[in-house]
Amino acid sequence: MMRPARALLPLLLVPVLLTGCGAGKSSGTAADSADLDAAAGDWGVAPELVYVTKVSGYTVLRESVGEYNNEFAAAYGSEKGVGKFGLFVGRGTMTAESCPEQPLGEVSEKRVTCEHAGDAWYRKAGGSHEYAVPDDGVVIHLIADVDKVDRAVLRKAAEAAHRPDDAELAALLPTGNGAGT
Repeated sequence: MMRPARALLPLLLVPVLLTGCGAGKSSGTAADSADLDAAAGDWGVAPELVYVTKVSGYTVLRESVGEYNNEFAAAYGSEKGVGKFGLFVGRGTMTAESCPEQPLGEVSEKRVTCEHAGDAWYRKAGGSHEYAVPDDGVVIHLIADVDKVDRAVLRKAAEAAHRPDDAELAALLPTGNGAGT
């Protein structure tokens, strides 16, 4: 399953842009399925691929939310402007055998190292690193440049990744839009 440009095109589209133990958990109730279906349809992704995360000091960049290479994608930017990480969710799985063979963004020519970390995999290749979190037939990837976002931030993002509630879904939508409008 090759995804050689999964992460770096959004990096170029959203300057220097680059999916945990808490996957599937939310602080609120899941978003209304009709609203989630409508929003996912507008983005061109399946509703089951829509996830969000929460890390202190980072906010979702609404203009980055959508479909990328058949995956759901969203960028989160530092409120201090010092770094960004990408959240990508696609169908698949990750195992000890498949982890090093799956490319990490565009650095497919680089050797991918994998470290099992709870329910997730910490992966590194070239100047990129990520946490990959398998969750019920999908893999949530949280990826960043090594020198822009540290591993602890990615780990927190992985642990907090979950399906959105209504408020979180609204935060993903362009200002002034509502799902289904």
